[in-house]
Amino acid sequence: MRFTHLLSAVLALAVVTPALSAQAAPGKVLVNVDQRGLALEGYDPVAFFTDGKAVRGQAGLTATYQGAEYRFASAGHRDLFAADPAKYAPQFGGFCAYGVAHDHAVSVEIDTWQILDGRLILNYDQSVRKKFDADRAGNLRKADANWPGIVEKEGKGQ
Repeated sequence: MRFTHLLSAVLALAVVTPALSAQAAPGKVLVNVDQRGLALEGYDPVAFFTDGKAVRGQAGLTATYQGAEYRFASAGHRDLFAADPAKYAPQFGGFCAYGVAHDHAVSVEIDTWQILDGRLILNYDQSVRKKFDADRAGNLRKADANWPGIVEKEGKGQ
């Protein structure tokens, strides 16, 4: 009887231990930043949604999300971002959505931005954006599927 209880306890511990260590490990992130850790080349992520255009942020109005610094054109934009950063941060860490759809983290040009289904999407350049736009739904589906693997491979712990 004692052996059965001991065996049950060992088996339960073997099942629980990997789950606990997986939760204890810090998650990885991957954000397209410059040498100083600045995301979006200093453009205000909220302005894409509220102003419908790319607006440079101010050095004195910043917030940090996933280890990257974001700049804002106004305190109001910074506060909106701080309340829900995942809503305003660029998808795929600010890397090219078409590149991510093809399993690569590639830099972007800001003028390729677009809001799709409430998500800020960027691409490498205008010609790549045209390729992305030729099958937006399919490319987004592929990018969403590929992104976790790219983060696991290239990301850094928080």
